[in-house]
Amino acid sequence: MSDDCLFCRIARGDVPVLFVAENALAVAFRDIHPQAPVHVLVIPRAHVESMLEATDPAPMNAVMQLAIEVARAEGVAGSGFRLVLNTGADGGQSVSHLHAHVLGGRAMHWPPG
Repeated sequence: MSDDCLFCRIARGDVPVLFVAENALAVAFRDIHPQAPVHVLVIPRAHVESMLEATDPAPMNAVMQLAIEVARAEGVAGSGFRLVLNTGADGGQSVSHLHAHVLGGRAMHWPPG
């Protein structure tokens, strides 16, 4: 974990955030700027800067499994949801810690932006 990474501090419990779900390798919490009725971030507990540095499959599997659990718990699995992983500045990644957005509760349109 990184001392200066916001998401590492959240995963450690240094920044008080209510987890909506967690497992041994990942945590999930609500986005502070939601873009849909359901907007939950799922992050690995270990610092992984982006998809490009995700060489160990275990944290990625934990993030994906927790994202599915969140979609079910939030009631959007049946109607559908979007799972977004932004990478790099042009990809829209605003925090340099790998994170998945679980978005649902409304129709998602294509292209996204």
